[in-house]
Amino acid sequence: MLQRSPHDLAGLAWPAVAARLSAPGGCAAILPVGATEAHGPHLPLDTDVTIALGMARRAAATLVQRGQSCVVLPPLAYSVADFAAPFAGTLSLPREAAVTTLREVLVAAARAGFAPLALANAHLEPAHIASLREALEQVQTATGLTVAFPDVTRRRLAERLTEEFRSGACHAGRYETSLVLADDPQSVSAELALRLPPVEISLVEAIRSGQPNFRAAGGDQAYFGAPAAATAAEGQATFAILAELLVEALLAARDRP
Repeated sequence: MLQRSPHDLAGLAWPAVAARLSAPGGCAAILPVGATEAHGPHLPLDTDVTIALGMARRAAATLVQRGQSCVVLPPLAYSVADFAAPFAGTLSLPREAAVTTLREVLVAAARAGFAPLALANAHLEPAHIASLREALEQVQTATGLTVAFPDVTRRRLAERLTEEFRSGACHAGRYETSLVLADDPQSVSAELALRLPPVEISLVEAIRSGQPNFRAAGGDQAYFGAPAAATAAEGQATFAILAELLVEALLAARDRP
C-alpha cells in the first residue's frame, strides 16, 4: 500500500477540505484513473493505479508550490480492460459502466466545488480511452466544465516520453516497470523482471491489425517491452514528465475563459 500524500482528499478531514475550497483561486482536483489487470508476471495488478497516483500527486505538489490549491481524488481502479482478460485477476468493466462511473465521480467533484478538474490516466487500452472521452463530454454537458486530460496516446504528448513508450511495446516493460520501481518498489518482483526476455512487439500495431488481447498479440505473459532494463531512476524522470504534462493541462483549463 502506497503511503498517503498530504494532498490526498481521502486523508483530509472536512474542515481541511473546506479551507482548500475557500482558498484564493479555489481548489483544483485530479482524479487518477487506472485498471485492475495483468501486468506481466513481475508487476502487480494495480500497476496503472500506482502510476496514475504518482502522476497526480506530483502534479498536485507542483501546483501547491505555485500557490494553487489542489487535491488528489481517490483513484478509480476499474475500467475496460478486455486486452488482459485472458489473465487471472483482471477485472474488466463494460464500457457503459466505466463511462457512468467516471462521469458521476467527476460531476460529484464539480458540484462539491472543485475546479478545474483533471484526469491522471495510466491505462492506455483504446476502448478505455474512448470511454474517458465519452465521459468527459457528458461531464461538460452536465456541468459546463472542460476536464483537463493530457492523453499520452496522442503523438504530440507521446513524443515527450521514453523511447520504449513511443515504440508501442510498453505494457509492463521498461517504461511501466521503471515507474513502479520509483514509487512502490516492494511490489515489483525485481529478480524475476531481470530474467524476462524483451518482447519487442508494438501493441499499437497489434491492435490495428485486429488482435483481441495480449496473448493473441504475442504477449503470452501479459507484458511487452524490456522489463529487465527498468530502473527507479528512469521511473522518477518519467514521472517528472508525466506530472509536467498534467500541470500544463490543468493550468490551461484554469486559464480557459
